[in-house]
Amino acid sequence: MGIIRTWIEPVVAGTQVASSFYDTALLMVVRNHYNKTINNISYPTNSSNEEMLQKAISNFYIIYNVIMGLTPFLSAYILAKIGEKTSIKITICVPLLGYLISRMFLLFVIIWEWPVEVIFGSAALNGLTGWFTTYWAGVMTWASLCSSERRRSLRLIIIEMVYGLAGFVGSLVSGHIFVYLNITNQQGTILVCCSIGCYALSVLYSIFVLRTPQEEHCCSETTRLLKDSSNTTIQTNSLDDLPFISKCFLITMFTSAVLFNVAFTATEDVINVFVLKEPLNWGPVDVGYGYAAAYMTYITSFLGVLFLSKCTSDLGLIAIGMVSFSSGLLMMAFVHWTYMYYVARVLMMFSQIPTPTIRSVISKHIKGSSYGKVFVALQLAIEIVSVSASAGFNKLYQATLNWYSGFCFIIFSILGFVSIIPISIAACTEWLRSGQQNISENANTCQVPDSDDPCSSTDHQPIH
Repeated sequence: MGIIRTWIEPVVAGTQVASSFYDTALLMVVRNHYNKTINNISYPTNSSNEEMLQKAISNFYIIYNVIMGLTPFLSAYILAKIGEKTSIKITICVPLLGYLISRMFLLFVIIWEWPVEVIFGSAALNGLTGWFTTYWAGVMTWASLCSSERRRSLRLIIIEMVYGLAGFVGSLVSGHIFVYLNITNQQGTILVCCSIGCYALSVLYSIFVLRTPQEEHCCSETTRLLKDSSNTTIQTNSLDDLPFISKCFLITMFTSAVLFNVAFTATEDVINVFVLKEPLNWGPVDVGYGYAAAYMTYITSFLGVLFLSKCTSDLGLIAIGMVSFSSGLLMMAFVHWTYMYYVARVLMMFSQIPTPTIRSVISKHIKGSSYGKVFVALQLAIEIVSVSASAGFNKLYQATLNWYSGFCFIIFSILGFVSIIPISIAACTEWLRSGQQNISENANTCQVPDSDDPCSSTDHQPIH
């Protein structure tokens, strides 16, 4: 029972089901709002209505994502520091409370017909309480502390799989709930209420049930390594004490993660709008299925790590995931029918591998007490750059809407392939570091080489 109380998976599952409900509800409420507004100021048969609707929804999400992505900059690192000094639960509970309160705003928009711009205020509140930046960094830190170095990549991808499976289930039913279950003919009321309920359960579990890894001693191997002051491997180095070659390695990993997530975030933002227009012209049910297909990649990525990790390294897994993602995007650029969308998603089956594996690799090069700060810094870098670039990519999508709406996906695909370059550099850096470490070990065990055996040794004692 003690080990069960350290499981972070129920929090991840409940929160992601809630988020998938909310994402579908928000997209359809925003679409209905601007569709009604545009029809009131122009003739329904006007051929430009669809273009106006696409631009209105796109502009809404540009502002929404910018607010949501930049406001955590004020609080994420502070929460990480507080969590480091008190309890890691701070970085999980505070963002979840922010989610719970801010998601209620959409319910007010639906029931009392508040202006849809109220959602910008809820985004600011969500960001100021840490948002996904702090929450996910806390989850990854928790999982890292509860896993051995050897199994850490698998442990983190299991968390991602739970995240994706919960999102898949939530998205699969969200469209049906939006259409068929309503109160007073207001579409989305039950769906938003279900979302708020799931957030409430996650908050209660994280506050009253979840116990920190240190309290339950669930990760004795990791704790032992962190407390072993005589261990000279890179695991126990603080950030300031890392060798230059290791700092270069971490920089390349950060760069690759940021580039990849810029392409990833921009892709999901544009797809949300892309599927609402011709030729796909999806409704609430199809939107839910589309989200579910996206979440399926978390499950296939987990299976990929489970089987491919036996024959390749972490850096190899990252490269495979990036190639899978970029190839699927090339296919997405030429989607004209719904079945082609799902074919593109199949090609992207390993697209969730890179980011958690990068976190795993980084965690193996720093000491455990730095996990929280480093993961928050990584998530902040990803969010700030991704949100800024996403706004520009959304404008590019609007500019190419009538020319070739899939052009953006070609750009994102190129960016995905470019993100492989830092991984290649990191692989070379790791090879050099391993070479230096081997030389150092040989120097410590061999004082004077013999003509026949460089390490012969009854006559020489190891240097301490």
